[in-house]
Amino acid sequence: MATAVVSSTLSVPNRDSVASEPPVPPREVVARDKPNDSGGSILVSWERSADDGGGRESVTEYRIFRSTPGGTFESIGSARKGVEEFADVQTIDGTEYLYVVRAFDGVSLSPPSTSEVVVSSAQWFHTGRTNILVGGVVLSFFVLWFIRKAKRGEELYIRPIAGLEAVDEAVGRATEMGRPIMYIPGIMDMDNIQTIASMVILGRVARKAAEYETPLLVPTSRSIVMSAAQETVKEAYLDAGRPDAYDSDKIMYLTDDQFGYAAGVDGLMLREKPATIFYMGCFYAESLILAETGHSTGAIQIAGTAMPSQLPFFVTACDYTLIGEELFAASAYLSKEPLLLGSLKGQDWGKAIFIALLVGGIVLVSLGFTRIIEWLATG
Repeated sequence: MATAVVSSTLSVPNRDSVASEPPVPPREVVARDKPNDSGGSILVSWERSADDGGGRESVTEYRIFRSTPGGTFESIGSARKGVEEFADVQTIDGTEYLYVVRAFDGVSLSPPSTSEVVVSSAQWFHTGRTNILVGGVVLSFFVLWFIRKAKRGEELYIRPIAGLEAVDEAVGRATEMGRPIMYIPGIMDMDNIQTIASMVILGRVARKAAEYETPLLVPTSRSIVMSAAQETVKEAYLDAGRPDAYDSDKIMYLTDDQFGYAAGVDGLMLREKPATIFYMGCFYAESLILAETGHSTGAIQIAGTAMPSQLPFFVTACDYTLIGEELFAASAYLSKEPLLLGSLKGQDWGKAIFIALLVGGIVLVSLGFTRIIEWLATG
């Protein structure tokens, strides 16, 4: 009996010796430049240690060390057990690096496993965005094709926009009533795309006002917008052959303050009693204040904005409203310029194709063809 006990005792290994034995090192350490990035990153991958998920299962983490050839290895981070990749995002492009990965069991580190020399660099093209490239090429093709057709004099159909069709009618109404036209280009500066689109529409309105000899009032809330409006109206009067009728004093600056501007414009409306009022540009909380005051004067009102929160107020208080992209399409619609018309028509066709692809993708997913969708999405 005593012999059996001794034999059993000798078969149990010493716990201190087990704890002091380092874990098995990871294998196949590979360092490579991170793909599809702007540089400064290297991916380090490895095969897990035999003691991670097997063996003694003693590994708690992996520690990653970095060095330049001939230099000293320094710790740059760690990865949890079971992980087989680490991203070093603090590299300098063009510099050679060596990486060492060591398993750690909470007490000791495994022998080092070293990678080959690697260099990080920026990639010119993100291969995961090939579908975006294809979409851009297709859209560009349609835009250029329709521009060419427009330059040849072919008629390009553009959906009628009621608010723009009514511009001539609104200007004629003011002329018949002997009252001025008021044009409000929003409250934002010239760095806002809606204000730029508004200047294009202002040119068309000013040209008609010059032809009909109707006074045009343009109150602005930004000094740069005032200067741009003055040049736009001046050029329109010159094109209409009426440079003598241009009056720069009617294109005025009121104030940068939002509600101060609204109050100033409302006072101008009540004094001048314009027969036609245009609201074209970016508007915020002052939209309903302006539109309600204009409605009280009996003016015909045409509004246009890409601000979704303000569209309900304009739709309610104005006779015509340009909704969203209609404001930006107005430049092509009114000028009939081949470049603008071709661009507008090409974008419409591009959108139609993308919508068709979207609907087709939904149908394919519904039918279970997920691999085709993954291929289209990843290129």
